[in-house]
Amino acid sequence: MTRFTIASFNVKNLIGADQEYYQFQSYTPEEYAWKEDWLAQQMFSMDADIVGFQEIFEEKALRDVIAETDRIGQESNDAVLPSKTKSYRKKAIFRKLGYEGYREAALAFAPNLNDGGPGQRRPGVAVLSRYGFVGDPEIIQDLETPVEIPFRELTGEDAGHYTLSRISRPILKVRIPVGAHVVTVFNCHLKSKLGEYLKSGGAEYAREADLTRYDPVGRAMGALRAAVRRMAEAWVLRREIVGELRQGRPVMVLGDFNDGEHAVSSEIISGEVPFRNYSWMLRHDARDYNDRYSSEENKAITRAVLEHQLVSGEQLFVQKSLRDMVFTSAFGGVYESLDQIYMSRHFHPDNAERIGEMEYYSVLNDHLTDGSHAEAPYNKLASDHGQVMAHMKIGDQR
Repeated sequence: MTRFTIASFNVKNLIGADQEYYQFQSYTPEEYAWKEDWLAQQMFSMDADIVGFQEIFEEKALRDVIAETDRIGQESNDAVLPSKTKSYRKKAIFRKLGYEGYREAALAFAPNLNDGGPGQRRPGVAVLSRYGFVGDPEIIQDLETPVEIPFRELTGEDAGHYTLSRISRPILKVRIPVGAHVVTVFNCHLKSKLGEYLKSGGAEYAREADLTRYDPVGRAMGALRAAVRRMAEAWVLRREIVGELRQGRPVMVLGDFNDGEHAVSSEIISGEVPFRNYSWMLRHDARDYNDRYSSEENKAITRAVLEHQLVSGEQLFVQKSLRDMVFTSAFGGVYESLDQIYMSRHFHPDNAERIGEMEYYSVLNDHLTDGSHAEAPYNKLASDHGQVMAHMKIGDQR
């Protein structure tokens, strides 16, 4: 078996010094140096084989962080690893203490097509892999065929439709060789919960953005727009996932979903949970009260649902541990997991035909402070997300 680790890391606005990313927001050289060091220390602690990054404004800044991580790692190796002249150099403890580094790793960066000039920047995503990639990475953002989501009134009348032609941030799809298998990895950063407010006419800003004339109903409508966009983006990702699963390919999906595990958008991505017994359920074409699915159909439907279902690493971890809470975000007294690692049934412990499974799940969240806390400005330089990492093993034979 080959053991590997895969992590998701929202770095929070990674860009070089003296560059205005959002309006009136930039890092001084000293702030950027602090942020680069913090990110590198966090990456050194994880020492993950595969990392999906979110909120990357420029590739150079990320490469600088990776280089700093390797510098820190080399210093650690020089200090803690015995030389070849030492008879005890092969002890297992030193394998755990050693840092492998990213000098030979491959990096794929997906810039955001919505990126603008100073003060109007939009971040992209990236994947770092010690195993390299199979084929070219694929970026999904501009949709060749726009997604048309039709609606109907409950009384049956046409209620219009929602059109999605470009998602807010790119989805990065890479195929990574691990052990005897090639795993398709998706890295995403779905639309945030920040409301979408519309400007009317030639207005300088949306009416709902003026908090001195607080409009609770208008702001609720903005949250609704954001939620619809996020769920539509989740459906685009789901379509890509199913396309891979139908080719028999193992899949892992990671990133910042901007929603909890049980939110509708997350459940769109992971797929349905099968009904207990479809033989209890009226058929879709029922003609009488006892017209239900057969026992054979129940098995076939359940199998079809499970074959297209993903499970979260967090869920598997909580089920097998005594921990009752995992969180990657803290704001306004609410602690929740916005960052997830999902995996197909190829890695599910209950699947007799699995090719591998998760052994452990790490969450690095000691740095988080509640965003409404008086000391929250510290989060400007650190990340405002916890990092999640799945410790996996996968077969060396097909």
